[in-house]
Amino acid sequence: MDRNELFNEISLLATEQNNPNTKNIDTASTEEILKIINEEDKKVPFAVEKEIPNIAKAVELIVDAFKKGGRLFYVGAGTSGRLGILDAAECPPTFGTDPELVQGIIAGGKEAVFRAQEGAEDNIEEGRKTIENFGIKPPDVIVGLAASGRTPFVKAAISEAKNRGIKTIFIASSPIEKVLELGIEADVYICPVVGPEVIAGSTRMKSGTAEKLVLNMLSTASMIKLGKTFGNVMVDLQLTNNKLRERAKKIIMDICNVDYQTAQAFLTKSHGSVKVALVMLLAGVDRETAMHLLEKSNGFVKIAIKIAKGNNVSDSSS
Repeated sequence: MDRNELFNEISLLATEQNNPNTKNIDTASTEEILKIINEEDKKVPFAVEKEIPNIAKAVELIVDAFKKGGRLFYVGAGTSGRLGILDAAECPPTFGTDPELVQGIIAGGKEAVFRAQEGAEDNIEEGRKTIENFGIKPPDVIVGLAASGRTPFVKAAISEAKNRGIKTIFIASSPIEKVLELGIEADVYICPVVGPEVIAGSTRMKSGTAEKLVLNMLSTASMIKLGKTFGNVMVDLQLTNNKLRERAKKIIMDICNVDYQTAQAFLTKSHGSVKVALVMLLAGVDRETAMHLLEKSNGFVKIAIKIAKGNNVSDSSS
């Protein structure tokens, strides 16, 4: 692509437009600046809300991949790449997942997480190589993150994934029509259109916030569908520090209505598994039986308890 073509492409991007609501922000007071930013930020959740049907499709695709032994990869550059890495990094401590299950890939490698690697987002060849370098293959899933929709590194990774039969999801802040014009081919498109940024082109702001909200929904909803929660409480946490160990005891106390000493005792008996401890207490079974029940229920605590009480459950994924 020559410079004139690139200039024209960038000039038409939604993320590059000038926001009429913020044109005098440079002469505003500190409090006025903050109010302007806040007013623009309020638009983001509504843009994401419009994309819920597409986010739901993406969640179902991810859950299906997990159940088949697949992994989830976020691929992005700059802010988008860092947001993907953040979401991936938070899955093991929050949901007790293997670090390999959800991974973040950023153009420019690990160094780019802390310091911008100029030109990395334009490297098409590295985008293609990413699929091979990380051993990505079906039934894995790739989520491409590109606020503008045009990031060459991300486009190349998505294209290569599609060529290899890997399911793909694409997240951008551009209208779906523009994304399709850019030649993006994905199984699911998620395009929350947040409008021009507070500062033109600063996609770490509204576009970044939209991406973060969508990633929260993708990973959290997927983990819920895998039985990682009991009601609205995460129960598959890893007890890797004192805070998490105490949180685990409180979860057991609250759900099972027992005192601190009992929660501590059952956490020990369960070998540090909150889910096993819950089934032991609520179903009145030993550790081995609780583990068997959880295996039979695909990890859903409530269903494991129903099975223990003799109830027939036909679908352990609902």
